[in-house]
Amino acid sequence: MGSPILAKEETSSPPPQLVSVPKMSLLKISEQEKQSSLIPVVNHDDAPIVSSYNDRIRPLLDTVDRLRHLKIMQEGIQLPTIVVVGDQSSGKSSVLESLAGISLPRGQGICTRVPLIMRLQNHSNPSPELSLEFNGKTVPTDEKNIADAISLATEEMAGKGKGISNSPLTLVVKKNGVPDLTMVDLPGITRVPVHGQPEDIYEQISKIITEFITPEESIILNVLSAGVDFSTCESIRMSQRVDKTGQRTLAVVTKADKSPEGLLEKVTADDVNIGLGYVCVRNRIGDETYEEARAEEARLFETHPQLSKINKSIVGIPVLAERLVKIQATIIVKCLPDIVRKINDKLSANLVELNKLPKHLTSVAEAMTTFMHILGYAKESLRKILLQGEFDEYPDAKDMHGTARLAEMLNSYSDEFQPKKPSESDDVKDKFLDDEIKVLEEIRSIGLPNFLPKSAFLTLLRRKVNLISDKPVEFVEKAWSYVENVLIAVLLRHSENYPQLLSGTRRAGHNLISKKNEQSVDWVKDLVQMEKLTDYTCNPEYMASYNKLISHQTEFINAVQRYFLQPVISIEEFGRVNVEDLHKMSGVVEAFDLKMRMTAYWKIVMQRMVDNMALHLQYNIQKLVNNEMQTEIINELIGSQGNGLERMLEEPPSISEKRNKLKKSIKLLKESKDVVANIMDRVVDNFN
Repeated sequence: MGSPILAKEETSSPPPQLVSVPKMSLLKISEQEKQSSLIPVVNHDDAPIVSSYNDRIRPLLDTVDRLRHLKIMQEGIQLPTIVVVGDQSSGKSSVLESLAGISLPRGQGICTRVPLIMRLQNHSNPSPELSLEFNGKTVPTDEKNIADAISLATEEMAGKGKGISNSPLTLVVKKNGVPDLTMVDLPGITRVPVHGQPEDIYEQISKIITEFITPEESIILNVLSAGVDFSTCESIRMSQRVDKTGQRTLAVVTKADKSPEGLLEKVTADDVNIGLGYVCVRNRIGDETYEEARAEEARLFETHPQLSKINKSIVGIPVLAERLVKIQATIIVKCLPDIVRKINDKLSANLVELNKLPKHLTSVAEAMTTFMHILGYAKESLRKILLQGEFDEYPDAKDMHGTARLAEMLNSYSDEFQPKKPSESDDVKDKFLDDEIKVLEEIRSIGLPNFLPKSAFLTLLRRKVNLISDKPVEFVEKAWSYVENVLIAVLLRHSENYPQLLSGTRRAGHNLISKKNEQSVDWVKDLVQMEKLTDYTCNPEYMASYNKLISHQTEFINAVQRYFLQPVISIEEFGRVNVEDLHKMSGVVEAFDLKMRMTAYWKIVMQRMVDNMALHLQYNIQKLVNNEMQTEIINELIGSQGNGLERMLEEPPSISEKRNKLKKSIKLLKESKDVVANIMDRVVDNFN
């Protein structure tokens, strides 16, 4: 190809001339340049495409390229990127070829079918070094074969058809005189699929472009053909959607020699709001060398009747290269502090998450130690919750305040057995003593009169016990259901980092509570049966209550005999009763006595039902926490032979995958942190 036109600037060459920028200049410049009102003007005849400015840019770009190579963007950390977009056949490839001094694939349809990351590096060695990086490998190539190498790599990544892929292909060009730039060339925008392309080719390309140009860190290099209406270009529409103010968009206008008419007015009017301005260029034609193309471009903008009127500060590939280098440096310097912060934040978050994962168990002894620790912590938590009334581990979770909730359940259970105190508004009871009189009639036998048979009392007692026999069963089932919820919650909390234990732990907890519930139900049924069996209490409250009640017997009998004067009377603990019909019945005195005895004794029965239940529940919860839980879980998870511990050594795939992913991410972030740490001091020194 001959000596490259992009030769390194000789040390003896004079620096680029600095000239004052006219107020009406078409070049939109940076705030720093505005303050100085000075920009470099390149002599296209002898200057290289880059200047000594690269000496300060190269370390920045190397840093970003290393971060990109580390795939830091997979961690959600965006990097400053120049993204090249344009409609199909807009001249993107020609612009990139002119910047890189190499030939890219050409042909009909979409030539760029994958994101092509072009890393241009000014290289002192006169012999260019080119390579492709893709699918985890590096393939060296040369200028003569680079187009074919890119095509082959593209086929490997996107297939041999005309489809596209979002997996990037990196092209490294180390060449004397090229600008230090990293750009991402994206597939050209096409709306109509050609033969071999998928029907949704536009949607696929649009998705890839949007993904790359949306981040605030991206600079959009929008390639426009001089012969088209800029406002109708699809690439302009896409960039305007994500960069409404145009502050991240630079436009390069190609094929200026083909459509010179009205170009000055287009870039002057800026109807499409290109915030970083325009650069007009001429495409290389046919077999022109890059030296010839550059010389012809310079001659065109100097001598053409219309194009020569365009300000020289916005024409030519050298100007474009200089603009891109400076814009790239500015965005990198601006973004680096935020990148450092994001790397540190992500690294800290990943380290915390990794530390939350369980230590990978490597031996049976280690598994046994871990297992016993889990049981010990769970037992201590349950003691606090269910026995001691402490809830510091669950301050805001009232369902886990065990002693309080169990006390509430017991109080509610007790209330169900308390007789309702009568009031004056209650209805009159018409059948007072009806049950007692009928029972006494049915158990009469030959014997002494006025003798209260025990069988009458037991008959009434059994009836009353049968009416409440379901309540104790319902209570123990409700209580153990609550205890099960607490037990499972505590066990799962302490073993949450060991998924291999979760199902077995839950099963052991459920089985244990099922056994306890079954035992309690059997005990309650026995308790109910015992109350039916006989009448006994040594509680002095029985006699005290009975004597108080029977003291109203004379008053009651007199009322029955004088029913016609007052058919309704009030009796303590029973309320208003109708005595009118009782004067016709026999055995009223015995029936009244029987009812008072039953009333006094029933209070004792109800008290026993509650007191015994409280003692039973407290005792069995204590047994569960102190002994039975540990035994049940050990039997379930370890087994009689102890071989269940081996399951703890098998880390679940989900945890193993998460651990490996976090370790890989932490390694990447630490390497990235070292990379940016080495450049931050230089940024402060060189760009402030």
